[in-house]
Amino acid sequence: MREHEEGLVLPNDEHNQVLAENVHPSNWVNPEPAGRYNIVVIGAGTAGLITAVIAAGLGAKVALIEKHLMGGDCLNVGCVPSKGVIRAARLWAGLRNAEEFGLHIPPGVKYDFGAVMARMRKLRARISHNDSAHRYTKLGVDVYIGSGHFIGADRIQVEGPAGNRTLAFAKATICTGARASVPSIPGLKEAGYLTNETVFSLTELPPRIGVIGAGPVGCELAQSFARFGSQVYLIETTHGIMPKEDRDAAEIIERRMVQDGVKLFCCGKDLAVQKTAGGKRLTVDSHGQQYDVMVDEILIGVGRTPNVEGIGLEAVGVEFDRNGVKVNERLQTTNSNIFAAGDICSRYKFTHAADAMAQIVIQNALFPHPLGLGYASVESLTMPWCTFTEPEVAHVGMYERDAKEKGIEVETYTYKLDEVDRAILDGEDEGFARIHIQKGTDKILGATIVAAHAGEMIGEFSVVMKAGTGAKTIAGTIHPYPTQAEVNKKVVNLWRKAHFTPRTKALLMKLFAWMRRG
Repeated sequence: MREHEEGLVLPNDEHNQVLAENVHPSNWVNPEPAGRYNIVVIGAGTAGLITAVIAAGLGAKVALIEKHLMGGDCLNVGCVPSKGVIRAARLWAGLRNAEEFGLHIPPGVKYDFGAVMARMRKLRARISHNDSAHRYTKLGVDVYIGSGHFIGADRIQVEGPAGNRTLAFAKATICTGARASVPSIPGLKEAGYLTNETVFSLTELPPRIGVIGAGPVGCELAQSFARFGSQVYLIETTHGIMPKEDRDAAEIIERRMVQDGVKLFCCGKDLAVQKTAGGKRLTVDSHGQQYDVMVDEILIGVGRTPNVEGIGLEAVGVEFDRNGVKVNERLQTTNSNIFAAGDICSRYKFTHAADAMAQIVIQNALFPHPLGLGYASVESLTMPWCTFTEPEVAHVGMYERDAKEKGIEVETYTYKLDEVDRAILDGEDEGFARIHIQKGTDKILGATIVAAHAGEMIGEFSVVMKAGTGAKTIAGTIHPYPTQAEVNKKVVNLWRKAHFTPRTKALLMKLFAWMRRG
């Protein structure tokens, strides 16, 4: 079974045994197909699970196919395990900096990386019940464990451990997700490497680790491993880290990571790997200087590759390329009866994006336009995201550069956290909130927050942007004091203050003078 061969549920401890029995039961017997399904879903990651459970809840006859682990990347090798590891790393870093708060940690305090990973596995197993095959069966979904591929215009064959099943469908949805991309680097394959699909199987801390790619995954795990005590070398081909974020936002994270002990080789060129008796040798040119370092493990974090292979897309006229399955705004493929959702077709490789796209598929696949419900469009989504470094970086909507490319005039305002009382008191005052407002209106086009809890704080801007109510809504909303989320109102007040013109003030002064005369 692939998940054991590639170490997705290793080590084989009690926690991973619970996980496996939930999301890939060893004794699972696939059901006999029950006639023509309203919808068949290939892939039981977030997009597939949400599509299946909503459709079944509405009364549709639904089949769900998964050849590896139900829950997909998010549960097994993505959001869930990474956040468990990140939480522990934050606590370790906090203890080392505890003297600022009057806490003196005595010498010789023990740190146990193995216990960190065991806790993560325990919590992942606990959460896995939500995505389990047995739970979805109870919710009315026919769950098939095995490899599914199209064999005709309205047929999918499932190759399971106990034989094949052929499923007939009215509509189908492709939710097969994506996997870690692996760059072509001389010597990498021979030396061996980790990706997000294998790194969470570690039980011992690598003393030295090279991380290739300074995007969200690379930065989150590089900082965490450095805080655990690894010597981390972070290699990125562009300048700095997090190339998609505003430079001043990324620079705050970069400074913190350097303080945590990460050594950054940006603008990296001519990277090569060599396996030696002493470890894995990395050579790279960074800013014109040649570096030669030894590591024990290499972690790859350079993006995602859609899983389009082996599902028979050619047999049913579904077009795809290296970016995944091609869909229109309704998430309909080039075959009108087949839809797609999640990482297989989205530029947003987020769990919450997959969730939102699944709901669009439900409306468009199961409720035809003549019923009067109208089409749901992926273009209407307001998509926030967050990178869970410390501090976090969260964003929604446009960046200033995006507005300029579209020819939209914006006013940009930034309020720093070192002027927010709660952030100062928490010792978390490095960061800011930034908004982009369409000129001549109060319409918020985009927002970025750099803060310890940015992922929790960005939601306020997301709600206002989705509702279309504008900056005045936030300005007129009472925020509890003292909270770090006050920065949202403070940055909006900068916009309000900027529009309090000298002419308006002069008029008010005349009004107040008249009122004094009684």
